[in-house]
Amino acid sequence: MTSEDTDANRLADELINRWFEAEPLLPTLLGISGHDDRLADLSAEAEQRVRADLLRFAERGDALAASTVDDAQALTATVTAQQARVRVDMLDAGLVEHGISDRMGSPIAEMFMYLPMITLSGAPAARDLLTRLAALPTYIAQATERHREGLAAGLPPVAQLVEGAIAQLDRYLADGPAALLAAQQAPEDAPSFVDDRTRVLADTVWPALVRYREVLATEFLPAARAEDRAGLCWLPGGDERYAGLARAHTTTDWSPERMHQTGLDLIARLAEEFAEVGGRVFGTGDRATIFARLRDDPELRWRDGEELLASARAAITRAEAEAPRWFGRIPPERCLVEPVPPAIAPAASGAYYMLPTLDGSRPGIYYANTYEAEKRARYTSEVTAFHEAVPGHHFQMTLALGLTDLPLLRRLADVNAYGEGWGLYCERLADEMGLYSGDVARLGMLTMDAMRAGRLVVDTGLHAKGWSRQQAIDYLTENTPMPVLEIVSEVDRYIASPGQALSYMVGRLEIQRIRGEAQRRLGDRFDIRAFHDRLLANGSLPMTVLDQVMTAWAEEIAVATG
Repeated sequence: MTSEDTDANRLADELINRWFEAEPLLPTLLGISGHDDRLADLSAEAEQRVRADLLRFAERGDALAASTVDDAQALTATVTAQQARVRVDMLDAGLVEHGISDRMGSPIAEMFMYLPMITLSGAPAARDLLTRLAALPTYIAQATERHREGLAAGLPPVAQLVEGAIAQLDRYLADGPAALLAAQQAPEDAPSFVDDRTRVLADTVWPALVRYREVLATEFLPAARAEDRAGLCWLPGGDERYAGLARAHTTTDWSPERMHQTGLDLIARLAEEFAEVGGRVFGTGDRATIFARLRDDPELRWRDGEELLASARAAITRAEAEAPRWFGRIPPERCLVEPVPPAIAPAASGAYYMLPTLDGSRPGIYYANTYEAEKRARYTSEVTAFHEAVPGHHFQMTLALGLTDLPLLRRLADVNAYGEGWGLYCERLADEMGLYSGDVARLGMLTMDAMRAGRLVVDTGLHAKGWSRQQAIDYLTENTPMPVLEIVSEVDRYIASPGQALSYMVGRLEIQRIRGEAQRRLGDRFDIRAFHDRLLANGSLPMTVLDQVMTAWAEEIAVATG
């Protein structure tokens, strides 16, 4: 191995180690020891140190990518530089200062989402968790101080989201300390752990949560901005903050105006598909009538959470059976299906995927939200399972973790446009694979397509064009058949995590474009299994880099086959 090889891999390893140091909960969730008793330092001083280090990593990555003669190592250096810059863009958005909510984007909400996912391998891990829990008051105090710094800088949170955070805290406090991590399995060699954990939560964490709840209600809610000024464009430097987040999440140079117009165009085209499939199901091609049936027909709702989970498991089993015809590489472990933990379910999305640990102690898990299942649409169950589980994120993330010849950073790279673009691509791929059980499930596919197209319109509307929260809700209500319960939750998600929702459709459109170009280049020589295997063979890649890698792949095949 040359010094160039060593330098590129070493740089990637240095960056991920710095990342783990700054975000110590992440390696724990991945089953990587060494940080299990710590929480992140949320102070402004620590953030500036991390930011400076990230910029140095980006500069070193650029220099290595430009100087190395080894294509694989140049790719590692390029991804390293991109991953460093993504984190700078995320830090510069200032979400820890103004992102008070009950969902992703809030340091407190994220903490209580991830803590129950920690797997305890034995007594040492249990002791580390107790130490980590005891540090939560400091973590919460640091978050509070950053919120205050945000107010002082003219960065107030959004009132609706602060109210959601207060409601979430009220649920925690009402359930009591023992309930927070009740689902977490205690190690057999730590018999006193459950009592010790409850005592730490009751004596240390709960008073801090009570204080935080009071501060939110008395300091931040009165100062919060109204929902008609919910987007980043209403904040100082808002356009720059949003541009950085859009760049981080899409890894493209698409402008907000381009994304907004693309969403509008896609919504218009989807109307034709709704008319075609809706005509077969409901006997009418009228979009408003189709949407009303999808929203209001009680037969299209779940009886209960168990029925919802059973449907998800059946769809995943069907996909697993068909996958070998479309993929040469299959994850060695199946994907589990579990309900979203009750404590976070009211504010959680309809479903999400948690990647497996590197040490094999926890498999990949598809979490389906059974909260108020009787209000949730049954027709989106299959499409969601294909996106989040098989062949979506479970294949993408599990196969990436198995690329042991690559540096760990490459296996864990956080590229939203790649990951979410792949998940959305798999929703349409599932139709090619014959996985949908019928036209009702295909209406679910179109529903989720409309939601992702609508995200381009609404996210840019909120954060670049100054739309109100109600404008966003009204647009999605008119142009998608999603239940209003889910639309409201979706809009609040876009407000809390600006730019993230852009990654889905931008990523899918790029993957579809790359596939189309490969098919045109290769004609009858195009092999869908080989295409998918190569697409998933390098971990998550920025869209521009993925384009280069797949173009080179197609050219290699074209040359080799004459």
